[in-house]
Parts: sequence; structure tokens; C-alpha cells
Amino acid sequence: MKSRSSTLSRQLGPLPRSSETLRRTGREPVGQVSRLKTLRLAAAFAPLMLIGSTAQLASAELLDATASDPNKMAWMVGFPPPADKVIAYPSGNYFSFPRLRWTFCHFREMQATRRVGRGLGPRSVLPEALDANIDELTFSPLAGDDTMTWLESLDANYTDGILVMHQGQVVYEYYSGCLNAEGRHGAMSVTKSFVGTVAEILIAEGALDDAKLVSHYVPELSDSAFGSATVRQVMDMTAALDYNENYADPKSDIWQYAAAGDPTPKPDSYTGARNFYEFLQAVELEGVHGEAFVYKSINTDALAWVIARATGKDFIDHLSERIWKPLGMDQEADMMIDSLGTPFSAGGLSLSLRDAARFGQTLLQKGQWQGEQVIPLAAVASISGGGDPAKFSGAGYKTLPGGSYRSQWWALHNENGAYSARGIHGQAIYIDPTAEMVIARFATFPISFNAAIDPTSLPAYQAVADYLMSKID
Repeated sequence: MKSRSSTLSRQLGPLPRSSETLRRTGREPVGQVSRLKTLRLAAAFAPLMLIGSTAQLASAELLDATASDPNKMAWMVGFPPPADKVIAYPSGNYFSFPRLRWTFCHFREMQATRRVGRGLGPRSVLPEALDANIDELTFSPLAGDDTMTWLESLDANYTDGILVMHQGQVVYEYYSGCLNAEGRHGAMSVTKSFVGTVAEILIAEGALDDAKLVSHYVPELSDSAFGSATVRQVMDMTAALDYNENYADPKSDIWQYAAAGDPTPKPDSYTGARNFYEFLQAVELEGVHGEAFVYKSINTDALAWVIARATGKDFIDHLSERIWKPLGMDQEADMMIDSLGTPFSAGGLSLSLRDAARFGQTLLQKGQWQGEQVIPLAAVASISGGGDPAKFSGAGYKTLPGGSYRSQWWALHNENGAYSARGIHGQAIYIDPTAEMVIARFATFPISFNAAIDPTSLPAYQAVADYLMSKID
């Protein structure tokens, strides 16, 4: 254990400390988080943390939350910005740390996007009852002996924004780094949970049959691995696909998938797929459908294709009509697209923190929003009940023991029945039905996989849940 800590110390660099923040509570930032505290956590979860992180970490020594604050680093500031402060697509460094701390609030400026419209209706009200005591709540991180405060955990996880709702009221709201209340932030794979929710809505309405084969809806996928999988197997990521999602391997399928989705013109020498549809049709079978959960993002884009074919409307249209408009969202959202205008449904959504919280609160309220049943009760029950833990158990998610995956959502199966949307670098919508709590969080943690973040964030969420439940009469 000691040697592992030493190795990670060199890889992770200085531990996060408090950043300059814009917070609705208006209080001063805290001091530096204990270096030893986070190194112990990093050591305990090193095998999972380092998956997908090597490529990002090789090019730069990690800075803490204060030093890597994009406002302090002055990315893209000036008329024009100095050459060493330019972040530009398609240059490969726009998604590397610390540049990604700016990029995650500026995807609309970096890549082709389509608008998720909110319509012309009024914005729904989020009642507030801010609770300053939350900052000082303490908890013990996973595999750690020391304690940490809630406020310390925010900088430890490079939090750009976090909002806590309890019993329908905003009790905590915090912004830092690239984000403020008016801004939008990349949701990454939290996008998947919006897709899964739309699919469950359509199933509840009878417009989609999850027992049918994918090829029933999309004949073009008949010769691919997707063709023989059911819609449910794709929704729950138990489809058997020959596809590697190792972000650390430049030859991994994930990067070929990204190249296919790149909307810019391809060079003459390029021989790969030129859009998402072409890529999905070439995915081959590996294993047996339905046997085990294996997280592969292309499932979501296949599901979005099924949704479009089953209804005649693509995922962006459904997102606007089924969620954004009826919830009275604060802002429109942005969705990345490929050269054909196809949404990057696996991770291309950018939205505001408050709108992420509205979505989570609607699910917590069993699909109801301001007196209307926006999401069918059957859809919410299917999502919140989770999937099969036995199929999930072999996937290696050590920070989610006993967990499962269903309809593009992660179920914790803890005492509170919590379930969550999760995205790389720390994006989350965390729903705790027992505590009547929703947490929406955007972050830009240097390491992509949530196993690096869970050791502090999951017990922090539980500490807030316990505190809020203690206040209920």
C-alpha cells in the first residue's frame, strides 16, 4: 500500500485545495484539503482510477482546484488570446487537463451542436431554503480513516457546480471554475440517462417494445451485433459487443467512434466510418447477449436510433418535447452532433445545473412536475428499481458494491434506494428517495473515471442525506 501511495503521489500531484468560488451562500472558501487524506483514497482505488487516465495525465503535472481554475489560468482571454492560452477544436489538447476545465463550459463554441428548445413558456420556479450548515457536515471517505467536510470535498473533486434539493426546495447551491448560474456544462454520460428515460416513456406509452430485436426497428443494424440484441439488452448494456472503451489506448474503439462522430470534413486518407450510423452498422458480436453488464457507450447511440425509427422523431426532439418544455427549464440545452446532424446521444448534452436538478426532482416525485404527470409512473418505477445485480457484479465497479444498471441509470441498491446518472470527470444527478433529496453536480476532475471521485462524493452525498433526514419532522 505504501508503494502504491508513493506512485500515485507522483501521478496525481498536489491535492486539491479551495478555489475562488461564486456561491449563493456568499461565504469565504476553505483552506487546503489534506494531501495524505486523498492519497490514501487514491491508493485504495488505484486499479480503477488509472483506467482511462494515463493519456490525460502524461502531458501535464496535475494542478489543484485553485491553480487549475480556468479563470485564473486565463484561457481564451484577450483580443485575440495569447497563443499559449488558446483552446481550439479540433486540436487534441482541448480535452486534456487542465484545459478541459474551460472546455466543459464551452462545448457549443468547440463543436457542432443542435439546440434543445425550451419553448416560449414560463420558467418553473425552484423554491429556496438555503442551509449554510451543509458546508460543515463531516464524513469519512471510503477506505479512509480521516474525516472531510462537505465543503472540502467540493474542491477535492474539482466541482464546478453542485445543487442540493430537499423536499422540492433548493437547500444548497455552489458554483466555481468555468460555471455560474447562467452557464451550461457538459453532462457527458449523464446524457445517457436522458436517453434511457425517453425510451422508458415510449415503452410506457406503447410506442416502443423493449422485447423486440433492435433490427425490428432499424433493419440497417441486422448484420451488426446490435441486430440480434433486444431493445432491453441495449438499454441495460447487456448487449454483447466487440468494442473497447479504454480512453487510455489511442487505438481503442472509443477514439474511432469519436472520429466517426467528428462533424468536420475528413482528410482524403481517412478510411473509417464517417458518422455514427456507419460506425454502429460495423460493430461485431462478442459473447452472448443478456449475460452480463458491460459499459459500452455505443449502446446509447443505437438506442437513440431505435427511438428515432420507432417514432419518426429523433432524441433531441423528444428531449425538447418530453422534458425541456413541460418542466419549464431555465435554459435551452446544446447537443453535439455528427456530420449528418445525428445527436451524440451517449454524451453530447450541455445544460444548466438548475435544469439538471429539475429533471432529477421530477423523477424523485415519481414523474410529476407541478401537478402534471410528465414521466409515466411505470417509467420511473422501471428506472428506480434498478437492474440485475448479478449481471452487474462482474463489471468491477468496486465503489458500487451490490449495484446494478437499468435503462441507462446506475442503481446503488443502498438503504436509501438511491440511483444516479453518472458521467466522466464527475458529472452526476443523484436521487435519494428515502431522504427526498436530489443532487446535481458538474465537475472537471482530472481523471475521467468516477472510481477516482466516488470515495469522497458517495459518502458526502450520504452525509447530506442523513442530515436532511434528521430535520424532517
